[in-house]
Amino acid sequence: MDQHEPDVLSAAQLAAMRRSITSGRGALTRRSMLRAGGIGALTVGGLASLSACGIPPAKREGEAAASDDHSTAEKRISFSNWTEYMDVSEDEKHRPTLEQFTKRTGIKVKYTEDINDNVEFFGKIQPQLAAGQDTGRDLICVTDWLAARMIRLGWVQKLDSSLLPHAYANLSAQFRSPDWDPGRAYSYPWTGISTVIAYNVKATGGKKVDSVTQLLDDPTLKGRVGFLTEMRDSVGMTLLDMGKDPAKVNDADYDAAIGRLQKGVDKKQIRRFTGNDYTSDLDKGDIAACLAWAGDLIQLQADNPDIKFSIPAAGYMTSSDNLLVPANARHQKNATRLIDYYYELPVAAQLAAYINYVCPVEGVAAELTKIDKSLAENTLILPDKAMAAKSHAFRSLSSAEEKAYEEKFAKLIGA
Repeated sequence: MDQHEPDVLSAAQLAAMRRSITSGRGALTRRSMLRAGGIGALTVGGLASLSACGIPPAKREGEAAASDDHSTAEKRISFSNWTEYMDVSEDEKHRPTLEQFTKRTGIKVKYTEDINDNVEFFGKIQPQLAAGQDTGRDLICVTDWLAARMIRLGWVQKLDSSLLPHAYANLSAQFRSPDWDPGRAYSYPWTGISTVIAYNVKATGGKKVDSVTQLLDDPTLKGRVGFLTEMRDSVGMTLLDMGKDPAKVNDADYDAAIGRLQKGVDKKQIRRFTGNDYTSDLDKGDIAACLAWAGDLIQLQADNPDIKFSIPAAGYMTSSDNLLVPANARHQKNATRLIDYYYELPVAAQLAAYINYVCPVEGVAAELTKIDKSLAENTLILPDKAMAAKSHAFRSLSSAEEKAYEEKFAKLIGA
């Protein structure tokens, strides 16, 4: 592993990057499809595909199939990611951090934006994984619930910790040990995704909105409230408001949260459940207040000063998109080196400045300040200790629980 400092962008290049962000190519348009599968994941077909169609794991659960690594002879990587999830130059012809990696290591990266939906993408690679074959991808980025399933099925390669000095040292405490991958043996987060409350202060008549109780019960908001089509976010935030821990949710607690949301639907307090399309309604004031993904709000606030956000006293939900090396990938060591590269502080700052979601890299603030001080001070990108302490994650679900919970949620939102 090269231990010297990475190449860094010039001041002019950093300024150009910021112009590209504020011109609208950043967080607001990133991942235009539903973030975590949304309606697709809630259909009967989507649920069936996630059960691996009855195909047994390639190996016993938790153990990836062995494969030959061609990293030394073949200096390349194939990396699949979501759209608008990588820094680009102002002319959109270059990916600066990827090009810096290649310049330093000689490893060429075939970067493909072919993930629009977790369920859809899983359907693409499932047949090869189930057969113990190479998927043609050395590195993928999927949301935590799907990462958990793939690890459980034994379809993910265990990472070589000796190649991850920066990742091990710099991973933020709140992401270090999810229950689905304790100690991060198989995955490292690309970004964190915080679910908070957003509101249009003009639409609320100047009123602050800072709790799910207010969203569901405030008569002045009736018909102008939005929740998300991602089950773990909407139900998780409701559980927190009820004094329940989503990390320990049981069937009775889950049913109670669904029932509470159902009342909001029945009395027409909730206008609708949305994916990323809540942003336009919130901007116009058609939705006065809603659950929102923090990364969307940075661009919204830049364009509309009436957009505000709050962290409920009860806490907020955190999830993550995660880098995994699929079982039988041909270039495991090269892919692992790329994971570690994005945990070097200057590189992590460049990425965070572009995509605007929670940066999972501890100690990046000084480097991010060099790019844009306002970003370094934004707790939606770099949560402070107080905000991080309020974050909660939805516990891992068994296949049977996932199917049952998603079906109940699908019924609630009319999917």
